Amino acid sequence: MSSEQTNPILSLNSIEVLYDSVLMAIKGVSLEVPNGGMVALLGSNGAGKSTTLKAISGLLKSERGRVSRGEIRFDGQIIGDVPPQDRVAMGICHVIEGRRVFEHLTPDENLEAAAPVAMSRQKINDEKARIYEYFPRLAERKTSQSGYLSGGEQQMLAIGRALMTQPRLLMLDEPSLGLAPFLVTEIFGIIQKINREQGVSILLVEQNALAALEIVSHGYLIENGRVVMHDTAEALKANSDIQEFYLGGGDGKNFHDIKHYR
Repeated sequence: MSSEQTNPILSLNSIEVLYDSVLMAIKGVSLEVPNGGMVALLGSNGAGKSTTLKAISGLLKSERGRVSRGEIRFDGQIIGDVPPQDRVAMGICHVIEGRRVFEHLTPDENLEAAAPVAMSRQKINDEKARIYEYFPRLAERKTSQSGYLSGGEQQMLAIGRALMTQPRLLMLDEPSLGLAPFLVTEIFGIIQKINREQGVSILLVEQNALAALEIVSHGYLIENGRVVMHDTAEALKANSDIQEFYLGGGDGKNFHDIKHYR
């Protein structure tokens, strides 16, 4: 993708995250997301993947966490002191783990609720129409109560809500969690299509490394709060240790116990 040659839309330089000013959750993470590119952040449960996303979106503060060191740049601008709502206005959208939608509202009402205050009625309708094109299942269920949607449909709605903010960077935290394989394939295919057609940059946090590496160009492997490996998706898929411990053949051992790459 030619747009990947330009400056990255997002760069993290040696960031550390402290909780309650004591517990260090991230220990010097550096990564880049190319403008218009798709990157995966892989790792086991508790490795620091979600914390990294919260550092970028500014959601750490609500959990008594803070970036204690390092630099986060979005589109060339240092955003460490920018409030979360202003980061959304800049174009950073974070779909947090667990498909948090307004269950008492319909999908249609959920999408409307996510629209920026200044968005015109015409633009809201246009954006909804585009989201329903990406997610035909949502269009079929748009007047049902969202609490009665399936897990896959709720995940589609969560991504649809994010798209209503017209993001430039879409961060997805474990979108495949708890979903059947055929649904994961469908949703990841739609994410790929959104990236291709709208040029939205994607940072995908996943435990399902196999599914993630099928659609991204590059991946970072994080363990115990540190990036231990970074390479192209093809190289990561071909790596024997990755295959053993992240692509279905492993016994759940910590990657650090086997090799220390970085």
